[in-house]
Amino acid sequence: MSLSSALGIAQSALANSSAQSALISKNIANVSNADYSRESAGTITQLSGYVTTGATQRATSAALMTSLLNAQSASASSSALDNGLSSLATTLGLDTTSSTGTTTATDNSPATLISALQTALQQYAASPDQSALGTSAVAAAKALASNLNQASASVASVRAQADSDMTSAVNTINSLLAQFQTVNTQIVIGTRTGADVSAAQDTRDGLLKQLSTQIGITTTNNHDGGMSIYTDSGATLFETSARTVAMTPTTIYSAGTTGQAVTVDGVPVTGASAVMPIQSGALAGLATLRDTTSVAYQNQLDQMASSLITTFAESNGTGTAPGLFTATGLTGLPSASSTTGLAASLAVNASVDPSQGGNVTLLRDGGIAGSSYTYNTTPSDTGYSTRLNQLVTAMGATQSFNPSSGGAATGSLASYAGSSVSWLEAQRQSSTSQSTYNSALVSSTTTALSNATGVNLDDEMSRMLDVEHAYQASAQLMNTVNSMYSTLLQAFN
Repeated sequence: MSLSSALGIAQSALANSSAQSALISKNIANVSNADYSRESAGTITQLSGYVTTGATQRATSAALMTSLLNAQSASASSSALDNGLSSLATTLGLDTTSSTGTTTATDNSPATLISALQTALQQYAASPDQSALGTSAVAAAKALASNLNQASASVASVRAQADSDMTSAVNTINSLLAQFQTVNTQIVIGTRTGADVSAAQDTRDGLLKQLSTQIGITTTNNHDGGMSIYTDSGATLFETSARTVAMTPTTIYSAGTTGQAVTVDGVPVTGASAVMPIQSGALAGLATLRDTTSVAYQNQLDQMASSLITTFAESNGTGTAPGLFTATGLTGLPSASSTTGLAASLAVNASVDPSQGGNVTLLRDGGIAGSSYTYNTTPSDTGYSTRLNQLVTAMGATQSFNPSSGGAATGSLASYAGSSVSWLEAQRQSSTSQSTYNSALVSSTTTALSNATGVNLDDEMSRMLDVEHAYQASAQLMNTVNSMYSTLLQAFN
């Protein structure tokens, strides 16, 4: 081997060491960057002994990346649903497990207040001449009506907040898709021209992670280095260009309000009219909360309100009218198909409410709906308890309810209210368990992806030592060649 060849080999080795050192330094600098994928390049030894640095390679794991995107979408969906249900449960006073040594847990659920009203009626029936007991019974009725009003308002608030969050999610999705289009175009052009696109690929992966928390996605790689994105139901979000995701917000919700669907290029992906309904992501969880779960609970509240009006209705032999309970705009009794919104406007009839100038003895004697509905035809009979006992019996009687919203199909008013509370608690506990599981899955998948594609500082430092040793060996070879050149020159001189 000639000295010039030896010198060339040493120089190529030094150049390779420099390139390898630069890659390792870049890896170390990004050790805390969750979106960075470790880079490496092989050393190619030629037959002549010269060495070159191979093409830079990003550490990738398509399977783990797909698993992480799916896990993040599922976690965001269950978390959104869990937060909404927890808000309902907290607002309605359903947490009976938070008592401590100094505080007592409260339970202001409709089921508890219905039982309290029934007890107050029983006590009044036992001593119908005690007007104070009548006042207590009316107060219990007002507390129940107020609770159903507040519960209905809470449902409306949760739905309105979910709608607002869905609007924010739609805006975020459109922003991320626009950023994705810019980066994806850079990668396609860079791939075509042979430029280093690893940084752009890292950015693109980071955008996919953010996007998956908003909506469930799947991806496909294209032959030109680009990528296409679809919802988990198959609707196209990005293919060469970003598609438009849209939703018209609804700011005010009442019991009968139907939220607007989210569309992708005009095709609904949420709501009853969804052609390709999405399954995961915060958007899917919020849509389920707004359009399904909260609506079902609202229906249960309205059925309770309807039952209260019917149970306490007064009859004059030829017709019936609302008695102790009534509702705004209600003239007759509600039908099975006209219960929507009753819980929001349920109230105790003013004629029996002392705070509104009413007379509590009308609860005992009848006539809340008017004098023609009086049951006690002997006003001097202060021991009259027949009407009160009728009401107690009616509250305990078996009734039919619409089971499609989740409550019991038949049972007493109190048992139906209890089934409603149990339904809400079961929904909340299920969503909490699912959210906890999905969060753990995201954590474990993130760790697995980091181990496969991320930067391990110990490994990089070990590689740096190897490169330093190679550099020292190449430098020593150059020194040796230099010494030999010097000896030759001295010999010629």
